[in-house]
Amino acid sequence: MNCRSEVLEVSVEGRQVDEAMLALLHTILLHRSTGKFHYKKEGTYSIGTVGTHDVDCDFIDFSFVRVTSDELDRVIRKAVAEFKDALGNSGSDGMGQISVEFYQKKKSRWPFSDECIPWEVWSIKVNVVNLANEQERQICREKVGEKLGEKVINIVEVINRHEYLPKMPTQSEVDNVFDTSLKDVQPYLYKITYQITDSLGTSVSTTMRRLIKDTLAL
Repeated sequence: MNCRSEVLEVSVEGRQVDEAMLALLHTILLHRSTGKFHYKKEGTYSIGTVGTHDVDCDFIDFSFVRVTSDELDRVIRKAVAEFKDALGNSGSDGMGQISVEFYQKKKSRWPFSDECIPWEVWSIKVNVVNLANEQERQICREKVGEKLGEKVINIVEVINRHEYLPKMPTQSEVDNVFDTSLKDVQPYLYKITYQITDSLGTSVSTTMRRLIKDTLAL
């Protein structure tokens, strides 16, 4: 099975890191989650509804939709907070990458542990820019909002393609495909990881600075 890989690139001000990452990760998880499965008997089940919630950003002119699950929100916020702290402590000019990997488990015979097979990975490359004054911050607030809107549309377009998804499991195999630990939603099995690096390149940062400069010149 080939693992799909998608890469998104964003350039943000330091105070925008949390909201930008939450917007993108929540958008991905929204489209990779289902309602809870309720099994009546093996092979027969119903699926609960997934509630949604609008979130307005404080430092970006942008709103996004997330699953109405405080448990899932806490997991994502914890990962984003750790990523932001690592970015701030790295001394690597504020460049890093946070990824969400979807996988399924394949049972192995004792004494081996289960094999985790990834089927889709989303990587978000982040570059933190330093701005000189409040005027530049206001422009960045608007431009980042526009870019996030483009990224969300891109995410939805990719997810709506007819490509591989794990088949719906039987009751005995549901934990091999879905995270059943949450009480109100059931995302596909996933893990969020990050890395801090100075080798992501400066193309995104340069583009953001050019956008700001061009807007100031108008």
